[in-house]
Amino acid sequence: MPELPEVETVRRGLQPVMEGRRFTSVQTRRGDLRVPFPNDFAARLTGRRVVKLRRRAKYILGDLDSGETLVIHLGMSGRMLVHTESTRKKLGNYGRHNGAIMSDADKHDHVVMETDAPARIVFNDQRRFGLMLLVETAELDEHKLFKGLGIEPLGDAFHAAFLTKALKGKKTPIKSALLDQRVIAGLGNIYVCEALFRARVSPKRQAIKVRPDQIALLAPAIKSILREALKAGGSSLRDHKRTDGEIGMFQHRFKVYDREGEPCPACKTKIKRLVQAGRSSFYCPNCQK
Repeated sequence: MPELPEVETVRRGLQPVMEGRRFTSVQTRRGDLRVPFPNDFAARLTGRRVVKLRRRAKYILGDLDSGETLVIHLGMSGRMLVHTESTRKKLGNYGRHNGAIMSDADKHDHVVMETDAPARIVFNDQRRFGLMLLVETAELDEHKLFKGLGIEPLGDAFHAAFLTKALKGKKTPIKSALLDQRVIAGLGNIYVCEALFRARVSPKRQAIKVRPDQIALLAPAIKSILREALKAGGSSLRDHKRTDGEIGMFQHRFKVYDREGEPCPACKTKIKRLVQAGRSSFYCPNCQK
C-alpha cells in the first residue's frame, strides 16, 4: 500500500492541474471502488473548483468551493495519472473532443476527471481497494476515517519530546507503536523499517524500553527518511507510479527493507526478517539493539 511519501508525491503531481482549477467533466465507469461512490458523485463534482489540495495521513483531500471535500485513498494499487497536451507522447495517443484531452482507455480506469487546466486525471485501480468520497469540509475531522488520527510526522510538532511522550507506557514492539495511525499518521512498513535501522533500534524492542538516546535519533531519522523518499518520488515495488507515469526511485536506496539475507551496509551481518502483526520487519541483528 502506498505510504506517506508515495501519497504526497501523487498530491504534488496533481496540484498544478487541480488546485485552483475547476472540474469541467467527471465520469465514473463503475458503481463502486472499495465502497460505493456517493450519490450523484459526478454531478456534485462537475463545475466545482478545488480551493486547496492537501494530504492527511495517506489520504489526498481536495477542498471544494461547494463546502465539500473530495477524499481520495489509493488503496493497494490505485494510481492517479495526469494527461495533458505536454504528456500525450509519453502516456499514449491523444486527441481532443469538445476541448477535452482524450486518451486510450484502460479497463481499470474507474474515474475520469477533466479540469480546466486543461488536463485529464484518471484514477486507475486494478484491485479496487481505493476509494473516493465527498465529505462536508467542516465535518471532516470528525469523520470515521480521520477522527483519532495521530500527528503528521513531517510537521513541526513531531520531534523527540513528542515521541517520548507518545511511547510512554506502551509495551508493544516499537515497530507496531510507530505503525499505529492513532500515534503517527501516515507512517508505513517500509519507512519504519528504514528509520529504525538508521536509529539503530531493533523492531523487537518494546516501545517502553526505547532509551532516550535512541529516541533522540529515531525522531529525526523518521523525518529524514520521509523527506529523502519524497525527493526520490517514493518507492515503487509493485504498483506505485507518479502522476506522470514514472516510477519512484527510493527502493534503490533501501538499507534493510526487502533485503533478507543480504549483507548489512554498515557491518555486513546478514539482514533478518521477522513477522510482526502480520507484516514483515527487516533489520540488522548486530546494528539494531
